[in-house]
Amino acid sequence: MNEHVLHFTRTFDAPRQLVFSCMIQPKHLTHFWGPIGVTTPLDTITVDPYAGGAFRTVMVNDTDGSTYPTSARYLEVSAPERLSWIEDQSGMTVTITFTEVGDDRTQVDIEQTNVPAPMMDPAAQAGFLTSLDRFNTHLAQLNVADR
Repeated sequence: MNEHVLHFTRTFDAPRQLVFSCMIQPKHLTHFWGPIGVTTPLDTITVDPYAGGAFRTVMVNDTDGSTYPTSARYLEVSAPERLSWIEDQSGMTVTITFTEVGDDRTQVDIEQTNVPAPMMDPAAQAGFLTSLDRFNTHLAQLNVADR
Protein backbone atom coordinates (compact mmCIF):
# COMPACT_ATOMS: atom_id res chain seq x y z
CA MET A 1 0.00 0.00 0.00
CA ASN A 2 1.39 3.38 -1.01
CA GLU A 3 1.32 5.59 2.06
CA HIS A 4 2.28 8.64 0.02
CA VAL A 5 -1.26 9.50 -1.07
CA LEU A 6 -3.04 12.80 -0.47
CA HIS A 7 -6.70 13.71 -1.02
CA PHE A 8 -8.15 17.21 -1.21
CA THR A 9 -11.78 18.19 -1.82
CA ARG A 10 -13.09 21.67 -2.46
CA THR A 11 -16.44 22.95 -3.72
CA PHE A 12 -16.45 26.03 -5.94
CA ASP A 13 -19.34 28.35 -6.77
CA ALA A 14 -18.89 27.98 -10.52
CA PRO A 15 -20.22 25.67 -13.24
CA ARG A 16 -18.27 22.48 -13.89
CA GLN A 17 -17.27 23.39 -17.47
CA LEU A 18 -15.77 26.69 -16.29
CA VAL A 19 -13.86 25.04 -13.43
CA PHE A 20 -12.51 22.38 -15.80
CA SER A 21 -11.58 24.96 -18.46
CA CYS A 22 -9.66 27.03 -15.92
CA MET A 23 -7.51 23.98 -15.16
CA ILE A 24 -6.40 23.56 -18.78
CA GLN A 25 -6.15 27.15 -20.03
CA PRO A 26 -2.92 29.05 -19.33
CA LYS A 27 -4.77 32.41 -19.26
CA HIS A 28 -6.52 31.12 -16.12
CA LEU A 29 -3.76 28.97 -14.60
CA THR A 30 -1.47 31.99 -14.34
CA HIS A 31 -3.82 33.46 -11.72
CA PHE A 32 -3.74 30.60 -9.23
CA TRP A 33 -1.11 27.96 -10.07
CA GLY A 34 1.06 27.62 -6.99
CA PRO A 35 0.81 28.63 -3.37
CA ILE A 36 0.65 32.17 -2.03
CA GLY A 37 4.09 33.71 -2.43
CA VAL A 38 4.75 32.45 -5.95
CA THR A 39 3.72 33.62 -9.40
CA THR A 40 3.42 31.47 -12.51
CA PRO A 41 3.96 33.77 -15.50
CA LEU A 42 1.71 33.09 -18.47
CA ASP A 43 4.66 32.59 -20.82
CA THR A 44 5.97 29.72 -18.65
CA ILE A 45 2.79 27.63 -18.93
CA THR A 46 2.45 24.94 -21.59
CA VAL A 47 -0.77 22.93 -21.77
CA ASP A 48 -1.45 20.34 -24.44
CA PRO A 49 -4.70 18.89 -23.00
CA TYR A 50 -4.82 15.38 -24.45
CA ALA A 51 -3.51 12.01 -23.29
CA GLY A 52 0.26 12.14 -23.78
CA GLY A 53 0.27 15.94 -24.05
CA ALA A 54 2.62 18.20 -22.11
CA PHE A 55 1.82 20.13 -18.97
CA ARG A 56 4.65 22.44 -17.90
CA THR A 57 4.87 25.42 -15.57
CA VAL A 58 7.54 27.50 -13.88
CA MET A 59 6.57 29.01 -10.55
CA VAL A 60 8.65 32.02 -9.47
CA ASN A 61 9.20 32.92 -5.81
CA ASP A 62 7.85 36.45 -5.33
CA THR A 63 10.53 37.27 -2.74
CA ASP A 64 13.81 35.99 -4.14
CA GLY A 65 13.06 35.01 -7.75
CA SER A 66 13.81 31.30 -7.23
CA THR A 67 12.15 29.16 -9.89
CA TYR A 68 10.28 25.88 -9.52
CA PRO A 69 9.74 24.15 -12.85
CA THR A 70 7.21 21.36 -13.25
CA SER A 71 7.04 19.05 -16.22
CA ALA A 72 4.31 16.46 -16.61
CA ARG A 73 2.34 14.62 -19.22
CA TYR A 74 -1.37 14.09 -19.29
CA LEU A 75 -2.67 10.58 -18.74
CA GLU A 76 -6.34 11.49 -19.17
CA VAL A 77 -8.29 14.53 -20.30
CA SER A 78 -12.03 13.85 -20.21
CA ALA A 79 -13.82 17.21 -20.35
CA PRO A 80 -15.40 18.27 -18.09
CA GLU A 81 -15.23 15.28 -15.74
CA ARG A 82 -11.62 14.32 -15.17
CA LEU A 83 -7.96 15.29 -15.57
CA SER A 84 -4.93 13.20 -14.73
CA TRP A 85 -1.20 13.71 -15.22
CA ILE A 86 2.10 12.26 -14.07
CA GLU A 87 5.02 14.49 -13.15
CA ASP A 88 8.18 13.61 -15.06
CA GLN A 89 10.70 14.11 -12.23
CA SER A 90 8.87 12.78 -9.16
CA GLY A 91 6.52 10.25 -10.72
CA MET A 92 3.68 11.75 -8.69
CA THR A 93 0.29 11.21 -10.32
CA VAL A 94 -2.46 13.80 -9.92
CA THR A 95 -6.08 12.94 -10.70
CA ILE A 96 -8.79 15.58 -10.50
CA THR A 97 -12.49 14.73 -10.69
CA PHE A 98 -15.04 17.50 -11.31
CA THR A 99 -18.59 16.80 -10.08
CA GLU A 100 -21.68 18.99 -10.51
CA VAL A 101 -23.34 19.49 -7.14
CA GLY A 102 -26.21 21.74 -8.23
CA ASP A 103 -26.79 25.50 -8.36
CA ASP A 104 -23.79 25.95 -10.70
CA ARG A 105 -21.46 24.58 -8.04
CA THR A 106 -18.65 22.11 -8.68
CA GLN A 107 -16.95 19.72 -6.30
CA VAL A 108 -13.30 19.14 -7.14
CA ASP A 109 -11.66 15.99 -5.76
CA ILE A 110 -7.88 15.83 -6.08
CA GLU A 111 -5.93 12.66 -5.48
CA GLN A 112 -2.15 12.72 -5.51
CA THR A 113 -0.35 9.36 -5.47
CA ASN A 114 3.36 8.55 -5.19
CA VAL A 115 3.74 11.92 -3.43
CA PRO A 116 7.38 12.86 -2.74
CA ALA A 117 8.21 12.85 0.99
CA PRO A 118 8.75 16.66 1.24
CA MET A 119 5.22 17.22 -0.09
CA MET A 120 3.79 15.01 2.66
CA ASP A 121 4.84 17.65 5.21
CA PRO A 122 1.84 19.52 6.68
CA ALA A 123 3.41 22.88 5.77
CA ALA A 124 3.68 21.82 2.12
CA GLN A 125 0.06 20.66 2.17
CA ALA A 126 -1.00 23.99 3.69
CA GLY A 127 0.81 25.75 0.83
CA PHE A 128 -1.04 23.62 -1.70
CA LEU A 129 -4.34 24.56 -0.07
CA THR A 130 -3.53 28.26 -0.61
CA SER A 131 -3.45 27.56 -4.35
CA LEU A 132 -7.02 26.26 -4.07
CA ASP A 133 -7.90 29.47 -2.21
CA ARG A 134 -6.35 31.45 -5.07
CA PHE A 135 -8.38 29.36 -7.54
CA ASN A 136 -11.57 30.15 -5.63
CA THR A 137 -10.75 33.87 -5.73
CA HIS A 138 -10.05 33.70 -9.47
CA LEU A 139 -13.35 31.95 -10.18
CA ALA A 140 -15.21 34.55 -8.12
CA GLN A 141 -13.58 37.38 -10.09
CA LEU A 142 -14.47 36.05 -13.52
CA ASN A 143 -17.26 38.10 -14.98
CA VAL A 144 -20.39 36.65 -16.48
CA ALA A 145 -19.07 37.18 -20.04
CA ASP A 146 -16.13 34.85 -19.31
CA ARG A 147 -18.47 32.11 -18.18
